[in-house]
This record gives sequence, structure tokens and C-alpha cells, in this order.
Amino acid sequence: MEVVATTPQTPTSQSRSTSDRPSANRPTAVEWRDVRFAYAPASDASHKSANRVLDGASLAVAQGEFCLLTGGTGAGKTTLLRMAKPEVAPNGSRSGDVLVMGRDVAHFSAAESAGTVGYVAQVPSTQIVCDSVWHELAFGLESLGMPQAEMHRRVAEVCYFLGLDRLFRRRTDELSGGEQQLVALASVLAMEPRVLLLDEPLSNLDARLRLQTREEIRKIQRATKITTVFVTHDQEEAMSISDRIVVMKAGVVQQIGKPQEVYDDPVNLFVAKFLGTPPINVWKGEIRNEKLCIGDALLLDAPGQKDRAVFVGIRPEGFVLKEDGPLICRLGGVEVMGRDISIVSTHEASLNSTIRSIISAETKVDTAAETVRFAVKPAKVFVFDGSSEERIRI
Repeated sequence: MEVVATTPQTPTSQSRSTSDRPSANRPTAVEWRDVRFAYAPASDASHKSANRVLDGASLAVAQGEFCLLTGGTGAGKTTLLRMAKPEVAPNGSRSGDVLVMGRDVAHFSAAESAGTVGYVAQVPSTQIVCDSVWHELAFGLESLGMPQAEMHRRVAEVCYFLGLDRLFRRRTDELSGGEQQLVALASVLAMEPRVLLLDEPLSNLDARLRLQTREEIRKIQRATKITTVFVTHDQEEAMSISDRIVVMKAGVVQQIGKPQEVYDDPVNLFVAKFLGTPPINVWKGEIRNEKLCIGDALLLDAPGQKDRAVFVGIRPEGFVLKEDGPLICRLGGVEVMGRDISIVSTHEASLNSTIRSIISAETKVDTAAETVRFAVKPAKVFVFDGSSEERIRI
């Protein structure tokens, strides 16, 4: 068994289960190299009271890749994204390099930036500047002095692709939130940028429009193969639409990898808790005599490991209902979910208010019993150091 050094508590280093660079056979489209950034009050020229947002973030996104930045509030994901677009880059103290198609974005002219990097804001109305949908879609192309024939071709093409023909002659102030989002996206796509930056573009939509627009964005990305970097705090989006996800916390990249790989192999407790619905069940435990224990329950062997306090994470699908299972919980109820059922229980060592165990609906549960007993699936059990919260592999 080995300990994976992740140091999530120390923001000056980064934790990854995979490289921050894309596959060697795919050229890089956008890259952040050891980027640090802090906001500071305008009166503080020395930046001594600066609010640090990014602390040594590095990431390379391949051409044609769909990469998603995720993390909680204050993780630094939006700041990292905006630093790749000079017109919307935040003001503050910064260091490190941001490259798009191999060039430092700081050296882009306004026209180069407009034609190379597309940006869609969280609130689309902040980007819509024209009265009609047609003029909004053509506005960026007109500003570049594009010939009328080519401009009409691009606008017509993107409208057809996004199904915006019905909105062609509408006023922009008559559009719904979802329609505004599609128009803002279409106006950027009409520019045919090399890189597309999406800053939580779905956060203000209702559930139905959110799902519909999410599917449209993924369909567009696959069809155009445009390099896309998408920011969200929604873990369902993180797991469902991207090629790779980047999990951030307090300005530090915690882990980079394919969504399922990150879910199945979190490098620290934060990543394990951030991904997953229902969330992972976390317990206070210990390694004792080379055994992983929760209270008196001996869950798994831990050969070669010294005695220590640990956190034990068990995914909801990691439980096996068993009459003589070592883990005994107080039964709270059973929720039927169709093909599965969720057993709701409690345990004095659990850090969750309730424990959710997802098992097959074909399994019979004695709902009249006071307790329920579980064995666990080793691949769904993760162990973390009780002090550093680093992953311990057993």
C-alpha cells in the first residue's frame, strides 16, 4: 500500500492523478503555466492585503478537447478561465503565462483575440448589445469588416445548426433566458474561434432548459471539434459532458482526469466529497493492527500500514447487504428508486447526518428491523489520512 502525496491543505502545490498536459499526440490549444493571481484594493499598491485567488495553477487543453473546470465557490475556476481572454481578464497582481495556440494572450490584438478566443458569460444579457437577433449574430463579424456574403453565410449556418431560424427576426429583449443563452453562444460561434470559453453558461436556466442547452453545447462541440473550456460548480455537468475535468479548491488544482477516473480514484478527501450524487459517505475510522476499522467493525485488510486515525469514504453503491456484515448501522428507512433502493441509516462514526446505501431493488430489506448490516466493496472504499486528508491506498 502506498500513500499518494497530494497536500490539499497547502495551496502552493498541486495534486493530480493524471498529468496536467493533454495526450502527446494532440497539440495544445490553450495552456496556463504556474498561474498566480490576487485581487487587491486599489489603494494598496504593494498588494500586501491582496486576496489570493489562484496559486500556481497549471493546465494544458488539447485542440478539440472539451475540458471542464469545477469546484466550489471561490475555487478560482472563473478567474482561471477569464485570464485566457484579455478583454474580460480580471485586474490584479498576477504571474505565470497563459498561451492560446502557442502564443501569450497578453500579446493578442483585439481583432486577434476576437477571432481566436470566444467567451460566453454566465449572464448572457451582459453580452447582448443589439436590438435584434440577426444584428446580434452579425455584430462581431461586422466589427471585423467581413464581406457581406461571408457574414450572411456564417450567421445562416450557425442559426440552422442551433435551431435559431425561428428567432431570426425577433427582438433580443423578447427572448427567454434559454433563448438568450443560445443567441450569445451563436454569436460567438459565428466568429469561428479556435477556443471557446464558457463561464457557467447554464446556471441561470431552469432544469429543463439546462439539460436541453447542455446537450446542445456538447453536440456543437462534437460537430465543430472546437476546443472548449467550460466552468461549472454542478457536479452532474462535470461528470456528464466533458472529456476531462479539473477539480479546483482555493486556487489550487486538486485533480485532473477523465470524469469516471476521478470519481473512481480521488486523490484526496475533498475530491471524493465533491463528486458523486448521492454524496460519498464519510466516517471517522482508524488503521489498527493492519486492519481498516470503523469503531469495532473490521472492514478491510491494510497490510504494512502503521496505526493511525483516518477518514473512510464509502460510495453509496459500495455497500453489500449481508446478515453477518461487519458494519452495523441503525436503520432509518428505505427509499424505492425503481431499479435500485436507497437504504437510509445512521452510525455514530459517520460524518454524514444520514448514510445512503444504494443496492438492487431485488434485494429484500427487513424494514421492521432496528439495524442493518453491511459488507463493503473494496473498490468503492477510499481511505484518507486523518490529518492531511491525503489518499492512502490499501
